[in-house]
Amino acid sequence: MSEEDIRATRLEKVEQMKQLGMNPYAYRWESTHHAAELQEKFADLPSGEAVDLEVAIAGRIMMRRFLGKLAFFTLQDESGTIQLYLEKKNIQEGMADIDPDAFKHLDKLIDAGDIIGVKGTIKRTEKGELSVYVKQYTILTKSLLPLPDKWHGLTDVAKRYRQRYVDLIVNPEVRQTFRRRAQITAGIRRYLEQRGFIEIETPVLQGEAGGADARPFITYHNTLEMELYLRIATELHLKRLIVGGFEKVFELGRIFRNEGISTRHNPEFTSIEVYQAYADYNDMMALTEGMITTVGQEVLGTLQITYLDTSVDLTPPWRRVTMHDLVKEYTGLDFNSFQTLESGKTAAKDAGIEGIEDCQSIGKLLNEAFEQKVEENLIQPTFVIDFPVEISPLAKPHRSKPGIVERFELFMVGRETANSFSELTDPIDQRQRLEAQAARKAAGDLEAQGVDEDFLTALEYGMPPTGGLGIGIDRLVMLLTDCASIKDAIAFPLLKPEKTEEL
Repeated sequence: MSEEDIRATRLEKVEQMKQLGMNPYAYRWESTHHAAELQEKFADLPSGEAVDLEVAIAGRIMMRRFLGKLAFFTLQDESGTIQLYLEKKNIQEGMADIDPDAFKHLDKLIDAGDIIGVKGTIKRTEKGELSVYVKQYTILTKSLLPLPDKWHGLTDVAKRYRQRYVDLIVNPEVRQTFRRRAQITAGIRRYLEQRGFIEIETPVLQGEAGGADARPFITYHNTLEMELYLRIATELHLKRLIVGGFEKVFELGRIFRNEGISTRHNPEFTSIEVYQAYADYNDMMALTEGMITTVGQEVLGTLQITYLDTSVDLTPPWRRVTMHDLVKEYTGLDFNSFQTLESGKTAAKDAGIEGIEDCQSIGKLLNEAFEQKVEENLIQPTFVIDFPVEISPLAKPHRSKPGIVERFELFMVGRETANSFSELTDPIDQRQRLEAQAARKAAGDLEAQGVDEDFLTALEYGMPPTGGLGIGIDRLVMLLTDCASIKDAIAFPLLKPEKTEEL
């Protein structure tokens, strides 16, 4: 039967149920247990034994099998699955006053995919399957569309993302991913709150996008008659809070960047930004290492993890190494030795570094060499420290290295997971850097931002020495749940309209 035929047949069953006085869309149900709880509680019950304990449980029927006067259903709730043992005599007795033909209706009106509630006792079958020995059942929701084929499941990748609700029904490991994601974010919040940080929400709609190099989404406020941007970072508002007297603040929330989509990028993603007064990037390294290892141990029970068949050891301490030293290690190039930009470009080209014609400084050359030749090799947790000032407009100059800022990025499995600065607190230096960005924006750079005058005013009131940190939550979840694509770590990723999607 086609899906349309199945739907039509099930609609007929809905009408039959209504005519019989049955409500195919119930109002509520009260369970006494969940499937996993029963499986654990009666794990030692011998085959063939029964327990005279009344239980009530609800969930979706995943499979159904009738053998004359006996039926076996597999019921799935949020916690897992359990078998329903449905014997005609037991059901007819238990539901005599409710529906004398209850067993027949169970066969003729209820399908795989329907949500039901059952009451009964516990028994383990002779074949060793723990079961609810059903005395009564109630249809809670009639499903009009069939579940994917039980043998092949939902395997179309685009359909899995587009119809995540079906993906969650038929693929238990997907539910586990999002359960772990919730545990990860809760663990991060708990770790920070235990150390005196407070979470304060900042605006999503902003008059001036800032805090990162990224192309923003633009919207329009009708009443105010003004264009607004969806935030590309929470940084500048959290720093305003530090100016205002808070010493430890963070926000875990959604960020929006109008950029490409890949296995590592989604235009709407989740990040956490953390700011601590009287701290620097060394303090942020310690905080990052402690937070991720603590959460990893809590959620996974180990710091030895596997990501896409690659072993990753999260055991601290993690390696700390400068960008200069890493580039020298992987390319042989010492960017501190180049006297001119042209000599640097020539050496970079000879080393196979491409697309550097527009690089206007040694610092940008260094970053290109790092991105092309080093990043993918950083599998174990590595703090890459001390970045060129040209690519770090919000970081404080290094206290002893000219042309360098106090910044680190954390790399694991070849990708950036965290970014941190000793934050720039000099309002004059900050203005010059933002004005340089604004000039790039005026010249056509879609990722460069303008000057946020209010933020500069805040800095002029004085911001204490501050360490700042940003972590991409989706990428961290990918690592800790072994997801190959960011779309596997986001419940509802952004997709093209179905007719035009290209996989």
